[in-house]
Amino acid sequence: MMSTTDSAVAAVFDEVTALAATIRATGPEAEERRWIPDENIELLDKAGVFRLSVPRRFGGLEAPVADLTRIVSEIARAETATGWVSMIWASSAWVPSLFPDAAQEEVYAGGSVRVSTGFTPSGTLAPTEDGAYTLSGSWGWISGCRGADWALLAALLPGPDGTPAPSAALVRVSELSIADDWHASAGAGTGSSTVTADAVRVPAHRVVSLLDVLAGSTGDRSNTGATGRNYAFIPFFMALGASAYLGLARGAYELFLDRLPGRGITYTSWTDQSQSPVTQVQVAQAENKIAAAEALQEAWLRELQRHADAGTLPSVEERAAARGRAAFAIELANQAVDELFEAAGASVIMRDVAFQRFHRDMRGLALHALFAYRTNQEVHGRSLLGLAPDTLFL
Repeated sequence: MMSTTDSAVAAVFDEVTALAATIRATGPEAEERRWIPDENIELLDKAGVFRLSVPRRFGGLEAPVADLTRIVSEIARAETATGWVSMIWASSAWVPSLFPDAAQEEVYAGGSVRVSTGFTPSGTLAPTEDGAYTLSGSWGWISGCRGADWALLAALLPGPDGTPAPSAALVRVSELSIADDWHASAGAGTGSSTVTADAVRVPAHRVVSLLDVLAGSTGDRSNTGATGRNYAFIPFFMALGASAYLGLARGAYELFLDRLPGRGITYTSWTDQSQSPVTQVQVAQAENKIAAAEALQEAWLRELQRHADAGTLPSVEERAAARGRAAFAIELANQAVDELFEAAGASVIMRDVAFQRFHRDMRGLALHALFAYRTNQEVHGRSLLGLAPDTLFL
């Protein structure tokens, strides 16, 4: 259940929960077409999911991060690709709130918005004579780009001395081309295709320093200070990302239990698998790993909200810990799904068994660079040992 006191946000959670069976049934279709069904987008839009990150002054719900994570987890529990894409859109739709007011007025004008992101600076920005910029380049693996309204893309902008500096540009997806190049064995339904900008004009108010975004120090906006929604950028993304993996693990756990009735263990005397002590241990270990991951999540969500309410930002050590603990929670969820896969029997590999898709998607999506287990443990470990984290992404 939601812990929020905001009845509108709680209503979104309730509606998403009611849609779970409908959305789960679309998993094979999403995988086959390599993109989530349009009907899923429409259902989630109607439920209010794409209003969650929009500021209230634009007609949005401005949900706190803890509620965002619970709703994203609930969608991922129902269906992997839809959950992942919803996580990308919900987290990325918060980022324009760090841009100047003029950009916010454009992006949030409709009160509901879907934003995809590409944080690798694989494009370039060039200033124009009238004070705007042109954006060119290609960005790979942009989850949700086929249904997004806007894209937030990192690019290099030459500084006064000619040295390129990483910047972030907001552009309408309609101004980009989308390649049909997403052919993946995991996360197939996420539609994470390559997008390309060919000298797209971007007004100056929609271009900011990527370092300022990471530091939370962007200017020309009215929503600064202790608003309760000025979260640290990377810890916010780690929290939302982890929520998708934890929801996916919960969904896999439910699917495993759903298959147990009437199943025996081949080549043994067990005619009811649930009576086997081995299975009992496997289920307990999986459930406890998921529960431990969720408990870790609750702790860092409290810290994120504490800083946002006070108008402060986490220290370097706290940011490193957010990366390490979120990735550790993701690894626990990953292990839990593996544990259940090992207990599921050979028939689990059949395409008509939903569990195998949850397992494949968990294994594949856990390779995402921002959420990679060992990379994040290194960042956290360096901080614990008094060393510089050796990354700007904190």
